[in-house]
Amino acid sequence: MAEQATDKQITLTPAAADKVRALMAQPDQTEATGLRVKVVGGGCSGLNYAIELAREADEHDAVFESEGVTIYLDPKSALFIGGTRIDYHESMMGSGFAFENPKATGTCGCGTSFTA
Repeated sequence: MAEQATDKQITLTPAAADKVRALMAQPDQTEATGLRVKVVGGGCSGLNYAIELAREADEHDAVFESEGVTIYLDPKSALFIGGTRIDYHESMMGSGFAFENPKATGTCGCGTSFTA
């Protein structure tokens, strides 16, 4: 069951949700039920965003739904990226997910590393 919207929730734009659904429809991802969003150490700013398709929630995950996509978020990551909005962009220069994190106090040029 999805939680009520809070400042710890992750949201997707329609473009990001469409891309996640397309990835989940790939033949090798048929068991994926949602998107895991997390923070891992590293990068030039100290913390990196990480996303992956997931089959199920881990024991302590918060579970949300945004734009029809289930999102899994562990409690530690929620401290750093709760309230983040994820978009997806495609252009001649490249494509990828973009994170709008209200808790980030600094980011690197690539957009996947941040400080909080």
